[in-house]
Amino acid sequence: MAEKRKGRKRREEFNPDGDEKPEKPDPEEYKVAKWMKKNIPLKKTKFLNHNVEYFTGSKAVDGLMESKWAKPEKEGEDPLFLTRLDVVEFLDKMLRHKFFHRAKKVPVSEQELKAKMKKKGKKDDEKNEEKKKKEEEAAESSHAEGKEGAQQEEREKKKKKIRLEMHMDQFFDDGLDAYVWIYDPIPFYYWLFGALVVLGAIAICMFPLWPPTVRMGVYYLSVAAAGFLMFIIALAILRLIVFCLLWVLTLGKHHLWLFPNLTEDVGFFASFWPLYQYEYKGGEGSSKKSSKKKKKDKDSDNEEEKTEKEDEEEERDEEEEREGELEAEASQPEDDKPDDDRGDRDSETESEGSSQQSQTGKDFEMVDKDEVKDS
Repeated sequence: MAEKRKGRKRREEFNPDGDEKPEKPDPEEYKVAKWMKKNIPLKKTKFLNHNVEYFTGSKAVDGLMESKWAKPEKEGEDPLFLTRLDVVEFLDKMLRHKFFHRAKKVPVSEQELKAKMKKKGKKDDEKNEEKKKKEEEAAESSHAEGKEGAQQEEREKKKKKIRLEMHMDQFFDDGLDAYVWIYDPIPFYYWLFGALVVLGAIAICMFPLWPPTVRMGVYYLSVAAAGFLMFIIALAILRLIVFCLLWVLTLGKHHLWLFPNLTEDVGFFASFWPLYQYEYKGGEGSSKKSSKKKKKDKDSDNEEEKTEKEDEEEERDEEEEREGELEAEASQPEDDKPDDDRGDRDSETESEGSSQQSQTGKDFEMVDKDEVKDS
């Protein structure tokens, strides 16, 4: 009895007249709320550690002034909203009926952002510092340009981070204040899926009443599902055994996994592909040494080839010089040459020709001086 009296006193304090009851929203308010949730631009943020959606008052008024409620349904009838004041009064009524509540936009200071970033970690701090540097560089370049700089500053001001706090004055205002949605209607597909779940549970409970053929089909399906599950478990154990055996026998040099994606977070078909994965993790030092030796051998071979080519080129140059000297001596007449030196030169040319023949393997024809004069 004492508890009932206390409850009555609390009700009388909340509603001193006793006869008055809290107002319920009109069906028209529900329609307007659903329309606003679909057509008025919304933004998402955190409010008291909850993810919420909010809208600005001026955009809500603009949207409702262009809606069907601002136009007369029939000729001679006044629409629901004639002026912006009518929209404001209607939305204020919805606010009192707990469709949404008024919030206050508070800009977030840089100190608060830095404190939050410290909690998240040093990596996030580095990213933000890089972003700030880029923004500062872009701002410096934009200041030099003039008008473009002013526009960029305005955009930066608009992109400032804010947080929402509860406003002490709860009324609707045609301004830039934020209004957080409380009204969250349950979508139709929730009701549909809920009904299907209930019907499925009832059907399972009535399993003994099913036809025999259906019960046998369900039995075979359950056995097939259980067999497939056991096959997956056995395959996982087998691949582990194969990997361990090969790893022990090769002292950790060879790694072989059958169905490497079997236990990974991938799709059904992707978990069975590729069929195997093989890795060789031994003998890295020997492979490096062998590669170094190969490089040294290649360098030495290249040097030998270069020396051989240089020697051949030198021999060719010497041969060309000697051929030129011989042709010049052969083209000179007898009168121009002294008699004493003819024998010596003939002997020299013969010896040079023989030496060239021995070195190069080419034959040079020795022509008499008389034949040269006749020609």
